[in-house]
Amino acid sequence: MIRQPVVAGHFYPALAAELERSLDLCLGGEEAKTPRLRAKGCLMPHAGYAYSGRVSGAVYRRIELPSRMILLGPRHDPAGQPMAILSEGEWLTPLGPARIDSELAAALKRACPLLREDAVAHQREHALEVHLPFLQKLAGDFRFVPVALGTIVLAALEELGEAIAEVAAAQGEPLLVLASSDMNHYESDSLTRHKDRLAIEKILQIDPAGLFETVRQHDISMCGFAAAVTMLFAARRMGATGAELVSYATSGDVTGDRESVVGYAGVVVF
Repeated sequence: MIRQPVVAGHFYPALAAELERSLDLCLGGEEAKTPRLRAKGCLMPHAGYAYSGRVSGAVYRRIELPSRMILLGPRHDPAGQPMAILSEGEWLTPLGPARIDSELAAALKRACPLLREDAVAHQREHALEVHLPFLQKLAGDFRFVPVALGTIVLAALEELGEAIAEVAAAQGEPLLVLASSDMNHYESDSLTRHKDRLAIEKILQIDPAGLFETVRQHDISMCGFAAAVTMLFAARRMGATGAELVSYATSGDVTGDRESVVGYAGVVVF
């Protein structure tokens, strides 16, 4: 399968030269490109670069990127399988093709039978696509496994997280689990920051079940919380001992509108 970009020219520039300049702005300049932490997992947003690109860029500046990654994100569209994986092919961006790691995907499907091969769930989903240009710029010849989650069943998310950790342990090289999620949506800036603090606290504690319950109890509209919960289950099993909030912002920081915002958090789990 060759997947065409669906949000190029909308969430990020469609022309390679403009996209390179946009990435440089998000990453904050040449001096900020030295990687520092070898992360087990991370949480980054997936809005347009103008809104959340600097939050993602701050995380990318903070971590050492391996050559193999599992990308977890929400399934915003209701179509498709609840736990959708793609095992073969390439995803195109204006910077060229990004290759799916077929070997890693096959191992993950064996470890987690809940996963289903499904192109429909990924066809128009932007949550993973927006991260590929960053990875193409910074990680060189990387390979990735895309997983789109439309389920909020905790036991299923735990099973997937445990499977990711099992597969990671069998690799002879580092593996990064990247969870793509925005935080609370379309409430006031003050309320969004309050709700997001509650969720971020659980992420920093590497407490996947706690995050799951907090999001539900406090009605936090964190679109990719299933991806974040799964990442935390995986990272904890992979031996993660700490987490760091690298950056936080809301859309109001860009637009000036504090009445209805979306929150963006960048967290590294190591």
